[in-house]
Amino acid sequence: MNADTAPASAKLSKTLRARHLMMISIGGIIGAGVFVSSSAAIANIGPAVLLSYVFAGLVVFGVIWILARMAMDQPGLGSFTEYVRAALGDNAGFIAGWLYWWFWVVVVAIEAIAGAKIIHLWLPMFDVWQIGLALMVVLTAVNLASARSYGEFEFWFASIKVAAILVFIVIAAGWLFGVGNAASPGAGNLTAHQGFMPFGWSAVLTGIVTVIFSMVGAEIVTVAAAESSESNKTLGRLAANVVVRILLFYVLSMLLILCIVPWTVFKPGDSTFAVALQTIGIPGAATIMNVVVMTAVLSCLNSGVYVTARVLFAMADKGDAPRWLIQVNRRQVPARAILLGSAFGFVVMAMTWVTPEKLFTFLLNSCGALMMFTYLFVAVAHFRFPYSNPALRNPLTDLVAGGAAVAMLGVSVAMCFIKSAQPEMWASLACLGVILAALVVRNAMRRPAAVSAAG
Repeated sequence: MNADTAPASAKLSKTLRARHLMMISIGGIIGAGVFVSSSAAIANIGPAVLLSYVFAGLVVFGVIWILARMAMDQPGLGSFTEYVRAALGDNAGFIAGWLYWWFWVVVVAIEAIAGAKIIHLWLPMFDVWQIGLALMVVLTAVNLASARSYGEFEFWFASIKVAAILVFIVIAAGWLFGVGNAASPGAGNLTAHQGFMPFGWSAVLTGIVTVIFSMVGAEIVTVAAAESSESNKTLGRLAANVVVRILLFYVLSMLLILCIVPWTVFKPGDSTFAVALQTIGIPGAATIMNVVVMTAVLSCLNSGVYVTARVLFAMADKGDAPRWLIQVNRRQVPARAILLGSAFGFVVMAMTWVTPEKLFTFLLNSCGALMMFTYLFVAVAHFRFPYSNPALRNPLTDLVAGGAAVAMLGVSVAMCFIKSAQPEMWASLACLGVILAALVVRNAMRRPAAVSAAG
């Protein structure tokens, strides 16, 4: 393969190691949502939220498993949306790529704001916007330095999150089993307040729509795989372990929390882990969890800057974005793509202060269902993907891909009828409409050029 035909991802370094990939995959699973957003799910669903997490986790696992098999077959495509292109064509690649890019651009700004608000509690002499700007500048610089620096930061961020949850599990389980607590509630709180399923099955199914978004991010490891020299077996192992991590980090921790604290205590916005630790009697629980949540926010922000650049870089290689974005610096980093993605993140973040609240809310809602659309593309792509190794496609993988596709379609349809989710769905559909319009314009502009070349 010569330099003219090689994919742009061949220009990138291969400096990420197995330990980086492992923590990138774990970091993608554990976001700030598990620490904070879970309180709203508990308040609206009750103890049966555990079932919502299990069902949502199985759906995400199905998508990641299928995606990993495509990445194992062709690991050098550079962005997981490029697997959609390889299977479903350029138009599908264009749509999936820009959907995913916009999702993470908005998330980068949101995470910068969330992190800034936490730091503002400790450094009130600085405005939130100043802290948010500083966070984005620092993590943009980290990503500009090298892929290895991104991997190292993510390794330590994820390590802190994992350690915090594991320590919590040990403390919480010990307390429930009577360590330092002779009057343990046991599992009584799971059924003591209007039963295990106080709002019925409809609330459980509705909950899948909300909790599934907190698990988004595990697919980043397949993007990072293009900058690693590790074997495909490593990627396959990481994907296979996704379901174990979901059961451990989400389901088990939520089970312990719901056993310790009656679900009726929680209000949207509460830090569920902090409330549980305060109930146990751990001093400084709120401060401890603020530090952990801050780590989760920085991890997500770091990964957001990374993935927006790599997706834009891959799209530029296919002509879906300006070709000048495929240039890399001497550290083999797509600096232009990083800076452009960060610039859009700065613009979105600035809208919290210089634009009406409704406009920022629309932007926030516009990414609400985009991952459902993108994951649906991935599941469908499996059936048309040109596997070079036939063993990677078998009846089991077909069943998993089909089940994931049906589930994603079901979640998307459900959002149209769930009142609280409707604003996100309509805003996301509007975003999809803009991308479809851009696709029509792009194809119209390419048509004369194709005719001239044929003539």
